[in-house]
Amino acid sequence: MNRYMRWIGKGSLGLVLGVVCVVFTETPASGQTPGESLYKTKCAACHGPDGKGETAVGKANKLRDLGSTEVQKQSDDELSDIVTSGKGKMPAYGKSLKPEQIKELVAYIRSFKK
Repeated sequence: MNRYMRWIGKGSLGLVLGVVCVVFTETPASGQTPGESLYKTKCAACHGPDGKGETAVGKANKLRDLGSTEVQKQSDDELSDIVTSGKGKMPAYGKSLKPEQIKELVAYIRSFKK
């Protein structure tokens, strides 16, 4: 009986660890999309949570509203190039983000469209 209980315990632990790994690797925090999560960690400090650039840094650098027609009329490639290479005082993220992450970030920026 003791040997049987140890076997069940080991199997249960493996199942629990497997479920925990899947939950934490597949689900972004708070139901966020990957692009939204990246935006909040990499962009929101300057561009603001709503993309309007109404932060101290955004105002000082006269950042454009990401939902504006001027920004939204740019192609995905143009926006990706800005994220990858930087622009003005904006740092380049091409070395710290994968191309797929930049694509997700651009998709999230599109959600600011007015």
